[in-house]
Amino acid sequence: MPEQQIGEEAEITQSAIPENVVLVGKKPPMNYVLAVVTQFNNGVKSVKIRARGNSISRAVDVAEISRNRFITDAKVNTILIGSEEISNEDGTKSKVSSIEITLGR
Repeated sequence: MPEQQIGEEAEITQSAIPENVVLVGKKPPMNYVLAVVTQFNNGVKSVKIRARGNSISRAVDVAEISRNRFITDAKVNTILIGSEEISNEDGTKSKVSSIEITLGR
C-alpha cells in the first residue's frame, strides 16, 4: 500500500509543472531548444525557460538559440532572477540562484 502512495505523489509532482515551462538541466542546450520550438509549434503564445545554479548560463543559451535561429519573431518578455532555498541530504539548507526567461510571440 505505501508503494502506491509514493507513485501517486510522483504523478502529482510531475503534473504540477505547466505545459509551457521548460526546465533546463545538464543536457545539451539543443535538447531544450527543441522543447521550446515544439511548444511554439503547438500554438503556445509564451514559453518559460527555468533554471537553477550552474544551469543558468545554459538557459540563456537556450533562449538565445531559440530566438535567433529558429523562432525569429519571438521576443524576451520578462527575465526573473532570484534565489531558492533547498535542503541538502545532510539536513542543512543552502540558497541556489534561479532564473526564469519568458519568450513570447
